[in-house]
Amino acid sequence: MSTARRIVKPKIKAPKKHGPNISIDDTWSKLSVNIAEILNHRAEHLSFEENHRYAYNMVLWKAGETLYKGTCKLLAENLDKLAEQDIKSVFPSGSIDDPIQRSQEGETLLKAVRKVWDDHTTALSRLRDVLRYMDRVYTKQAGVPEIWDAGLLIFLEHIIRPPFQDHIIAAILTQIQTERDGYVINRSAVKGCVDVLLTLKERDSSVTIYKRDLEPAILQESELFYKTEGEKLLEISAAPEYLQRVESRFDSEESRTHHYLSSQTSAPLRRILENYLLSPHLYAILHKLHSGLDFMIDGDKLEDLLRLYRLFVMVPEGLPSLKKALRESVIRRGKDINAAGVTIENMTQAADDEGGKNKGKGKGRPPTSAVQTLQLALKWVQDVLDLKDRFDSIWAKSFKSDRDVEATLNEAFETFINLNGRSPEFISLFIDDHLKKGMKGKSENEVDAVLDKTITVFRFISDKDIFETHYKKHLAKRLLQGRSISDDAERGMLAKLKVECGTQFTQRMEGMFHDMRISADTMKAYHKHLAQTTAPDVELSVIIQTSTFWPTSGSQTTCAFPELLAKATKSFEQFYLSRHTGRRLTWQKWLGNADVRATFKSGKTHELNVSTLAMVILLLFEDLDDSDFLTYEDIKSATSISDVELQRQLQSLACAKFKILKKHPPGREVSMNDSFSFNADFSAPLFKIKIGTIASKVENADERKETKNRVDEERRYQMEACIVRIMKDRKHMPHNDLVNEVTRQLTSRFLPNPLDIKKRIEGLIEREYLERCEDRKSYNYA
Repeated sequence: MSTARRIVKPKIKAPKKHGPNISIDDTWSKLSVNIAEILNHRAEHLSFEENHRYAYNMVLWKAGETLYKGTCKLLAENLDKLAEQDIKSVFPSGSIDDPIQRSQEGETLLKAVRKVWDDHTTALSRLRDVLRYMDRVYTKQAGVPEIWDAGLLIFLEHIIRPPFQDHIIAAILTQIQTERDGYVINRSAVKGCVDVLLTLKERDSSVTIYKRDLEPAILQESELFYKTEGEKLLEISAAPEYLQRVESRFDSEESRTHHYLSSQTSAPLRRILENYLLSPHLYAILHKLHSGLDFMIDGDKLEDLLRLYRLFVMVPEGLPSLKKALRESVIRRGKDINAAGVTIENMTQAADDEGGKNKGKGKGRPPTSAVQTLQLALKWVQDVLDLKDRFDSIWAKSFKSDRDVEATLNEAFETFINLNGRSPEFISLFIDDHLKKGMKGKSENEVDAVLDKTITVFRFISDKDIFETHYKKHLAKRLLQGRSISDDAERGMLAKLKVECGTQFTQRMEGMFHDMRISADTMKAYHKHLAQTTAPDVELSVIIQTSTFWPTSGSQTTCAFPELLAKATKSFEQFYLSRHTGRRLTWQKWLGNADVRATFKSGKTHELNVSTLAMVILLLFEDLDDSDFLTYEDIKSATSISDVELQRQLQSLACAKFKILKKHPPGREVSMNDSFSFNADFSAPLFKIKIGTIASKVENADERKETKNRVDEERRYQMEACIVRIMKDRKHMPHNDLVNEVTRQLTSRFLPNPLDIKKRIEGLIEREYLERCEDRKSYNYA
């Protein structure tokens, strides 16, 4: 008997709903009452757990929409009520003219709006806690904002709307304008309302209500205000005061955006200030009569200039305008310095002409034109240095060492300095004067500082080769006459020039120092030689000049030595040529000086330091009686000295401070009809007396013409050498490229004229150094 196993299948039962059955309407009825209590800030007796459960059950039983919309409706109704009782009641009347009262009305409105906002957000924060489950579940499913965001949108819709919105924006603008007018406002009230607008934004938008509505209104009002403000201030204010007001406006607007507006408004508001207070008035500020840029510079108004710079660099066209005005100011001042020099020179020439009329009449006349022109040269350089110091100080202290401004100032100085055709000579004279006299009463550091400043001015001159010509002359005189007080200062100046212009520029000058050193060694050897032989009656000290180094080698002043001097020079010649075969000595008699002892009627003996030519003249009177005379022609015939040089020497001996000779008739000028005698009655308290030659340190017209011709000739050689050097390297070059390259290479010495370069090219083609190509526009190296 078999049995079968019975298989029993399990049954799956439907899940039972947890919790008691609820009524949605009852639940919402209870919850809505509690929400109203929360909105009215009477939630202290409510149970958070109970209300949270009501909301939870409604969402769980698919009544989330009812809960969401019902809550939004309650929020809207509450805001409408608050708007009516708290905001609308304090709307500004709009009929008050007093700015303080208008500001107070606006402040009251803004505080009311902020009060409603705080009331609304406080209640909203509590609702967000109660409805947290709805935010987590229902809002995500329905695609609606969470209750906090929905509450902000409701506030935007019911409060930030006409007419409320217009009054709110107008109140904020009133507060801003009141503060701009100089009154004190309650910034916290404005900030409270601005923060509300910064928080609110439309749904699905990233732009805040502040950015959309308030900022454009602020910018529009600011444009109107500052356009009028700029025109009004400029009309009634001096330039420094205007700049102070403008800077104050920038600071106040920056403070405003920092404290109660948004920082995002700072940039557009700053542009408005720039566009209406600065950009349209740049020229007027700089050129305002009795207060503009020149007035500030003349009065050393460094603070005002610093403020001007700070404001001008804010706008794109500001710095170019300032640079242009600075350039014009420097050039104008420089032209005034140049014009003053021309005036003095013209007056000097007129005085010379007048003196010429009085010549030989014994009438006094002003100092010679050479002396006055020297003073003019020194004053011109000193005025330029003072002007440079002033603008350097302004540049460092007021323009923050701006490199663009520095370049403009340098360009301006270069322009007016090169307008003075004698600037290279004047700068050389200034250095010459300081290297001879500069160390008296000054330390080496002070002299070095002055020379450094002079080098700064030297950089500006374009004709550096002309400066070199003059400087070599002056250096030669200092070395030959022993007038250089400090050898270190001389070499220091030479080192500065070497740094500026290169070794080639100072090569000949360094050769002069080398000659001085070699000459000293030669004289030691000569004195040893004389100790072993019969020495001449006159003691010589000779400087041997290499002809290519010294600029004085080409002068042609002649002088016949008396036998006493001729024997002494012959002795040295024999000694020197015995040591150096193949060399030739040429005596530069007009460059030397001599110590002559003379005894006068009083029995006193004086040692006179005079030029070599003056010594030759004095020796003519050695064997004459005190009453004997020599005519001008007698002296000229005996010495063979040229008229110009002879007149200078006789004027030094007979018309200057120490009158060793008497001129007949008396006078301050020497003519060819004069005669001379020895002044036996001469007396002076000093034993050693230096009688300087009435000499022109500054070139006269003929000397300047000679210097110019010599410089022009040297420039022709330099241009030709430069052209050949370039073509030898490049082999082929177009005409314009060759001219540009020659100009570039020679600019450190002088600025060549393109027409002169073209003439040099033509000359080289004629001499077959170059050949012209068939295109007639380029050249080949032959």
